[in-house]
Amino acid sequence: MSENEADAEAETESGVQEGDFVRIDYTVRTTSDDRVVDTTRQDVAEEAGIDDDEYDFSPRIIVVGEGHVFPGVDDALLGSEVGDEGTVTIPAEDGFGEYNQEQVRTVSSSKLDEENRRPGAQVQIDGEQGYVETVIGGRARVDFNHPLAGEELEYEYEVVDIVDDDEEKAAGLLGMYLQMEPELRIETETVEEEVTVEDDDGEETTETEEVEQRTLYIEASQQMQMNQQWMFQKQQVAQDLMDRLELDRVVVEEVFDGSAGGMMGGMGGMMGGMGGAEAIEEEIEDIEADLEDADVDAEEIVDELEDDE
Repeated sequence: MSENEADAEAETESGVQEGDFVRIDYTVRTTSDDRVVDTTRQDVAEEAGIDDDEYDFSPRIIVVGEGHVFPGVDDALLGSEVGDEGTVTIPAEDGFGEYNQEQVRTVSSSKLDEENRRPGAQVQIDGEQGYVETVIGGRARVDFNHPLAGEELEYEYEVVDIVDDDEEKAAGLLGMYLQMEPELRIETETVEEEVTVEDDDGEETTETEEVEQRTLYIEASQQMQMNQQWMFQKQQVAQDLMDRLELDRVVVEEVFDGSAGGMMGGMGGMMGGMGGAEAIEEEIEDIEADLEDADVDAEEIVDELEDDE
């Protein structure tokens, strides 16, 4: 190994390494027209005319070398230090792919909802996401390429922090998966578990011993429970968290806060306003009386029909 190569290797090893959790600020633009397509900075978003009240403009946590950013950015981050900035050009093939004309197809307009039968509408057909180009008669021309297919990108970044706290790491991973960061905590608990050991005679016996377990508790709000990524990939997400953070368990605690309203909330209010258990007993008595009256009415109707015959 040459002296220059040794110095380069030492420099890389001294900074950010593969597998490190890093908080970065970034802005992604198209090189063709300098259009901002993604950013973590609110001032950049406002200047670009991006208005999204629900979007959290703040640095993101990524795991270096795990495909959370474009390959060129992963390479640039290796060996970097907190405060380092850089710009990486991402060719189309490493970004959102080359534009494929074969992905523009004609489909029956009956496959589109009536409100989406217009140019520019975003649609999903047979599990594929696309954009309507034209609608003529009973046919629609739909482009199934990614909107940024064929675009060369410019990725500006700044290394804000190297994250060491496991709870921050867990929040960052969940943020990447779900686009939200639920309340969470990590607790180390002492539990009893059975282990198999050999006695002096070589016989296997079972003993109970105390061990420490690291458990991640996640408060799953109603919004999180309805998140499609979580609904379909919760096992994968939990396993990734356990592997990366050396956890023994992930416990999801469902949280219901009344923001959903609806029938349950309405019934609860009615029950409370009617005086609790006494009101329930009165309701039961009224229902029983109604049922008795119904039996009487039914008997009278049967009698009348028999008299008519």
